Amino acid sequence: MPLRTLVLWCRDWPVVALGRPLGEPVAVVRANRVVATSAAARVAGVVDGLRRREAQRRCPEVVVIERDEDREARAFERIAAALDDITPRIEIVRPGVCAFPTRGPSRFFGGDDRLAFRVTELVGGLLPERHGCGVGIADGRFAATLAAQRSLTRAAASPIVVVPDATPAFVAPFPIAVLATPGPLDVELVDVWSRLGLRRLSDLAALATNDVLARFGNDGVIGHRLASGHDERPSRLVEPPQDLDQAADLDPPAERVDQAAFVAKSLADQLTAALGSRGLACTRVLISIHTAGEPHADGTVIERLWRHEGALTSAAIAQRVRWQLDGWLSRPGAVTRGGICRVVLHPDEVLPAVGRQQGFWGGTTESDERAQRGAARIQGLLGAEAVQTPEWAGGRGVGEQYRLVPIDLAAPGAVIDDRPWPGRLPGPHPASVWSRPAPAELVDHHDHQLGVSGRGVLSGRPVAVSIDRGPWQQITAWAGPWLYDERWWDPLAHRRRARFQMVLESGLAHLVTLEAGQWWVEATYD
Repeated sequence: MPLRTLVLWCRDWPVVALGRPLGEPVAVVRANRVVATSAAARVAGVVDGLRRREAQRRCPEVVVIERDEDREARAFERIAAALDDITPRIEIVRPGVCAFPTRGPSRFFGGDDRLAFRVTELVGGLLPERHGCGVGIADGRFAATLAAQRSLTRAAASPIVVVPDATPAFVAPFPIAVLATPGPLDVELVDVWSRLGLRRLSDLAALATNDVLARFGNDGVIGHRLASGHDERPSRLVEPPQDLDQAADLDPPAERVDQAAFVAKSLADQLTAALGSRGLACTRVLISIHTAGEPHADGTVIERLWRHEGALTSAAIAQRVRWQLDGWLSRPGAVTRGGICRVVLHPDEVLPAVGRQQGFWGGTTESDERAQRGAARIQGLLGAEAVQTPEWAGGRGVGEQYRLVPIDLAAPGAVIDDRPWPGRLPGPHPASVWSRPAPAELVDHHDHQLGVSGRGVLSGRPVAVSIDRGPWQQITAWAGPWLYDERWWDPLAHRRRARFQMVLESGLAHLVTLEAGQWWVEATYD
């Protein structure tokens, strides 16, 4: 039977972690897509999934902020620490969402209802908005998550407690889309079910398990179990073998996060290697640190559980260790001045590894994994910013479409907008984007400065160009203009630009932009 579980869901946590005023319209974006909004922004029509430009069009006064998961995790430690007085087995699913089994706490507080209200009052007092958290209790973590989300729609966000054995009836009317969000399944699989006519969880639960397994494999069985009111897999209250634990002593004790995080990265590599040698994967890890203590005082042991919907990779474990260390060190008195003398990683929940698809026309190859391990080691030696990768960020200018982020924080599978919107440059993308556009001068046959009319007509034929007051170079070919009018609704951010592609006599090709009567070189094709 599924474990009786309580789930705490903090509404709009990426926005709450920023500490912005409650009435301010705020949108948190990742890869140029809105991932969280404040209540004021939702009233103006800004919802999750919108592109940045569409969000700004709907609400010109919205404050757009890039997502910072480090800040979110660091801020959520205060919430998790408050729940330590109720139970020591707090399991963080992600910043803003946590869970714990209710068997012991419910007996202590006098039942599930009293426990739920106790958690609501305790956490509500720590949030800017008293009713900003939802609490749900049900048989299984998935059903409890749905109950917590639905509780946020009730008056005063009163908690929802699903009585034992009533979970299948509770989840049955939910739309099948919840299997992807907040559920663990792939969006494409859920979309296939929807197009097959399975609109609600009850429709999927009515199918025979063997038929779902034969047609959709292991993921289909997981979805069928969740739709039937069960957990993803049967609960097994058996501790993994102790020889899988990875521990390291720090001498002298570490007093900075980067020192302990470097050791934790090595432990994460060793843990994933040990699990892989036995055909296992870790879905929940217990992070423990031992402090040295102050003079004439004993040290302490601090622990926290972190869960992942899939298998925790080495980079994911190291990332969560860094988040947790940041959170602990941000709490006054959590880590004594003696420093961290021991770090332990314990795989609290392990499963048979389902394997991986070898690279053929895509996928991850062994060389990719070796490169990731090498990059992680460099990050451990030189810091997270030492190894960066381009991440799609959107925007119309070539310098705005990508940004450099630490490789372990890059958003996987970011959606790249390839639609032919007005003013879009044809491929390929410039090889080199100038960090600072260089001023330029363009002239025609009569040495007159070139201009562009409001209809996109050049005042003459481009003949020569001088970049950053350098020597004049002949233009052998050119194409354009590509016009676009950006942020016309904002007087301060409004920009009108015309862009051209030009080939010079040296063989180099440049992307040249005219804005407010001034020519600029933005990028180079080589």
